[in-house]
Amino acid sequence: MHPAPSVILFTTFSGLGFGLLAWLGLGFPAVTGLTAFVFFTIAYVCAVGGLMASAFHLGRPERALKAFTQWRKSWLSREAVMSVAALLVMGVYAIGTIFFATALPLVGILGAVLCLLTVFTTSMIYTQLRTVPRWHTPLTPVMFLALAVAGGALLAGQTTAAAVLLVLAGAALVATWVHGDGAFTRSGTTLATATGLGAIGTPRAFEPPHTGTNYLLREFVFVVGRKHGMKLRIIAFVLAIVLPVILLLVPFSHWLALVAVLSHVAGVLVARWLFFAQAEHVVGLYYGKR
Repeated sequence: MHPAPSVILFTTFSGLGFGLLAWLGLGFPAVTGLTAFVFFTIAYVCAVGGLMASAFHLGRPERALKAFTQWRKSWLSREAVMSVAALLVMGVYAIGTIFFATALPLVGILGAVLCLLTVFTTSMIYTQLRTVPRWHTPLTPVMFLALAVAGGALLAGQTTAAAVLLVLAGAALVATWVHGDGAFTRSGTTLATATGLGAIGTPRAFEPPHTGTNYLLREFVFVVGRKHGMKLRIIAFVLAIVLPVILLLVPFSHWLALVAVLSHVAGVLVARWLFFAQAEHVVGLYYGKR
């Protein structure tokens, strides 16, 4: 897939925002008043900002409201419904903690569950696609949820939990990469199976289908060299996992905590870029890219 900036920002910041909201809904940290306002502002800016970024990737952004009407069969629609529900419920919880110094535990727990379900529905938009074998695995939602929960813990200032969860998220990230590298081959998809001509021989493309670029090439075919891909994975892992964990293990400092957060966000952005850039959509077979 072509790594569109809007989708990268959406999947990165919405995950962080809903991850932080989930922790706040569970009472971590147990804040009220102005402090609660700051935490909820950060969470809502990330979550809502990410959702707004996704709207710019739509062919007709002005029709975004129609995404809510297909929830019975569309994971994109389910994500839209779930995200609004999560933001509304957590809004009630936020009002209680900010203006009345009163936490509503049941509302917070419900909001936290809805936030995690929102991240899950986001991941399922990609997991459901059989045309992208690298994504079509249970590891995809595991990776999305692991990064959201770990990033949320980091933003919530839960240093011990964040360190442990970041290690687990790193394991999920590596597992996704390792499994994904052979997914296209294991799927058994070739030009022969795609065209249905395998019974009469081994087909090959005589000439490229187009002499120039087109929509399919722009949206679904993007090739990252193995060497560059490995370098970017190392950068993503170090920034998103290794450096934040190291900074969390040293004596606490607000400045170090800020560096840990910024490093994690930068690393997740790189990982998300790779997630789309290395997608290996089967349509690339027709263009000799697979």
